Amino acid sequence: MKKTLLIIGCGDIALRIAPLLHKRYRLLGLCRKPENSGKLRTHRITPIPGDLDQPDSLGRLAGMAHAILYLAPPPGYGLKDSRTTHLLATLHRRTLAKRRILPQRLIYISTSGVYGDCQGEWVSENHPLNPTNERAWRRVDAERQIRNWGIRNGVSVSIIRVPGIYAADRLPLARLRQGTPVLLADEDSYTNHIHADDLARIIVATLHYGKAGRVYHASDDSHLKMGDYFDLVADHFSLPRPPRIARFQANKYISPSLMSFMNESRRLTNARIKQELHIKLLYPTISSGIAKACLLPFLNQK
Repeated sequence: MKKTLLIIGCGDIALRIAPLLHKRYRLLGLCRKPENSGKLRTHRITPIPGDLDQPDSLGRLAGMAHAILYLAPPPGYGLKDSRTTHLLATLHRRTLAKRRILPQRLIYISTSGVYGDCQGEWVSENHPLNPTNERAWRRVDAERQIRNWGIRNGVSVSIIRVPGIYAADRLPLARLRQGTPVLLADEDSYTNHIHADDLARIIVATLHYGKAGRVYHASDDSHLKMGDYFDLVADHFSLPRPPRIARFQANKYISPSLMSFMNESRRLTNARIKQELHIKLLYPTISSGIAKACLLPFLNQK
C-alpha cells in the first residue's frame, strides 16, 4: 500500500515534484482556491480544501498523511508566521482528539534570506541566522516553530533553505527589456540560485534521505554577483545588458523589493546536498540552465 504525502503549497515546485513521487505515494494537496482543483488532479494530486489563514478550515489535515512537504510561504506582514502556527496546532490538537498518528516526516522549504547580509562570505548550514527584514524574520519564526514541534512530538523535521529559483519561465526578461539597472561590479552583491527542476529533486531526496533536525542548502555551484547574472541572461537572449549604477543611486531607479536582495551578499555552500542527499545537479551552473532555456522558442517571443 502506498504511503500518503500531503503537500502544503501547491505551486510550480509542487507540480514539478508530483511526477517524481506519484508512483510511491498517494499525493494530497491543500487547495485554497476551488478553481485550482482541476490543475492538481491533472498532476495526480487530490485536492483537500483549506486555507492556512483560516484555521477552522484545516481540520481534515490531521492524521491523514505519513509525511508533509511544506512549501507555503508565510503571510506578507509581521514578524511571526501565523500560517505555520495554525497548521501545527491543527495537526497536534485534532490528531490527539481523534487518536490519529502524527506524520513521520515534515520537510519545510525556507529561504537563504534568514542569514541576512554576510558581506560575500561563504555560508554553510551552520552559519548564525541574522534576518534583516520582516520577510526573513517570518521564515526564522516558521523554522523555530517547526523544529520545536518536531522535537516535542517525535516527528523527523528537515529544513531546506532556498535561494533564487529560476527556470525557463522564471527569468528576468521583462526587467532586462525595461532596462532596470544593476549595481557597479565593485559595489554589487553575490547571489545564489537553483533551477526549479533541481529544487524539486532536492526536496524529494530530502524526503528519502534527509536527517532529522538537519538543514540543507538547495543551491547550485555558481557564485555570481547579481549584475553578472543579469548580464548572463541578457547575453543568452540577445538583449542589451542592463546599465550599471552606483549604490547611492539605487533607491531612485530600483524597486525596494529588488533592492532588498541587492543589500544582502553571501555565497552558499552545497556540499551537504551532494554528500547526504546524493544529489547530482541537472544544472550545476546558471549558465547551463539558461542555455537550455534558450532552446525554447516561445521565450524569445515574449
